[in-house]
Amino acid sequence: MRSHAPRLTLSVASGKGGTGKTLVSTALAKALAASGSYNVQLLDCDVEEPNADLLLHPRIQHNQPVEVLIPKVKEALCTHCGLCAQFCQSSAIAVIRDAAITFPELCSSCGGCALVCPEDAIAEVPRQVGTVAKGLAEPGIEFYQGRLRVGEHRATPTIRATKEFIAADSVTVIDAPPGTACPMQETVEDSDFCILVTEPTPFGLSDLRLSVDTVRALGVPFGVVINRDGIGDAGVADYCDEQGIEVLLRVPQDRAIGEAYSRGTNLVDALPQWREPLLALHDAIASRVSAP
Repeated sequence: MRSHAPRLTLSVASGKGGTGKTLVSTALAKALAASGSYNVQLLDCDVEEPNADLLLHPRIQHNQPVEVLIPKVKEALCTHCGLCAQFCQSSAIAVIRDAAITFPELCSSCGGCALVCPEDAIAEVPRQVGTVAKGLAEPGIEFYQGRLRVGEHRATPTIRATKEFIAADSVTVIDAPPGTACPMQETVEDSDFCILVTEPTPFGLSDLRLSVDTVRALGVPFGVVINRDGIGDAGVADYCDEQGIEVLLRVPQDRAIGEAYSRGTNLVDALPQWREPLLALHDAIASRVSAP
């Protein structure tokens, strides 16, 4: 029986889609919850294409809207001086002759336009950009899934809203968006540890290099999980050796894993022998995080 762990936030990221990031994050959460030793959360922060629910099958209990503030011009007060448009770096507001026009989808919600308006002619009003679904998945996993509204281009407000549910007494596994752009950085930032999932191919190595550079810049400790081990070449393993990066786990190219994934069956349910390696993965990370 493992001892109850203090709060630990683990982000699971990858430089590209399709490497097995969600496979690893959902299996890790299920193995930890099934052990009975931890309060476990799974946060799906891949808000543009969330799919952790397909492998955990949660019972959704509530959907919470995610809102941002955008400007609304009070035409009766506006003198069309143009200071708001000059300030806005997102081109979300424009003054054309005697009209002030806003473009809500471009707004970064900084509030600067309202601050610089000399006539107090700009109010800030809420606008929904996404949702956070809250529920429970077996065996006792707190499940949170951010989902960006179709047509929205800024994922970070919905990611931040999802991360607000990180609990102080839980092991929290966060499924990050693929790539290394702002959504991934917003998700990984402030994690205790980041698991980088890759595959042993030239594309996998190229994107792993970018991911490593990103988490190093964020100052987040990390290690690598190699999925589909046995295909491709030794480039990823050689790179990790050269960089002193620990390979925490290898998941082989296995038809049974692929079939389970295609059925929407969690790795731990389909192949229970993976429970102990996943718990050992957690224990190894926890010891590194707690080390002085």
